[in-house]
Amino acid sequence: MSEIFKALPGIEVPVSSIKHSMTRMWDDIADAGGNAPTHDDAKATQVNFVVQLGLHTTVEDAIEQFQTAVRFSRRYPCRVVVLCPMPDESTETEMRAKIYGECHLGKSKGDTRCCEFVMLNYPFRARPYVEDQVSICLSTDLPLYYWPHRFISSARISQFQYLLNRSKRVLLDSAITPADSLTFPWPKPEVVRDLAFARLLPVRQTIGQFLSAYAPAMLIDGLQSVTLTHQHNVAAEARVLAKWLAERLADCGAKDLPVDTRPHSDGVSFELDFSYGNAHRFHWRGDLAHGSGYFEADFGSGKTTLPTAVSLLAPEAALGEAMFF
Repeated sequence: MSEIFKALPGIEVPVSSIKHSMTRMWDDIADAGGNAPTHDDAKATQVNFVVQLGLHTTVEDAIEQFQTAVRFSRRYPCRVVVLCPMPDESTETEMRAKIYGECHLGKSKGDTRCCEFVMLNYPFRARPYVEDQVSICLSTDLPLYYWPHRFISSARISQFQYLLNRSKRVLLDSAITPADSLTFPWPKPEVVRDLAFARLLPVRQTIGQFLSAYAPAMLIDGLQSVTLTHQHNVAAEARVLAKWLAERLADCGAKDLPVDTRPHSDGVSFELDFSYGNAHRFHWRGDLAHGSGYFEADFGSGKTTLPTAVSLLAPEAALGEAMFF
């Protein structure tokens, strides 16, 4: 048994009787006076969600991601299957399982929503059978979403062909995945989504809304270079933001204009500068630590300054953004 599996909440049950044990779990909770589903609508599952905790995941990180999945399931009721691999050197040969459930109030007093989790702990030698067991645990006829977290090798994850081919979205976080994760030849690369990009939604919206006040031709008139400096802890977000900026400027007509990214060890999280050969100016800085940002621009009609809020999406909101949008 892995330390992560032991640390995650839930009741250990035989792998062969997960569904029966789940029903009995709710009955026991109800008998004890706890919150349990009182009708089928309370478990109106919308999606199947498989979270795979890679071998680089610590116990603390696993608990954090489990709680992220719980918060996500409160908004989007789902059947969650959490995969916990045992260390490669483990001598165990059998899979182990835990189940967990909780209920919470929805938007009204009579709106109760319940989520269900299945945790599967498996040794390396049982890996060929893991996906078969996952398929048994999932709700039928519902879309499948797959989130491999802190995996050590894209090639090893690529062996999970059922999950990669059946999933409507495969969620990766380029801030913590192997360097080749976004360029690896996944079976369906069109469904791969980067959580770093999803987290940046408020930043992209803030910059986009400010610049949308100016005509595209005005934004690129005399534009010579674009520089984005960033703190080291948001390197992945800066890379994603730079790519997005380059694409948006290309839409405005600035073809083949790269965005130069440079790390710095102090200062605010992001600083963005457009350098022009004329009198135009654009500067933005965003400080995630204090949640504040500042625009300064002049495109020929006078200097404009604007303070603004700056934040990243919460982890559970980023999951929803990457899955559904």
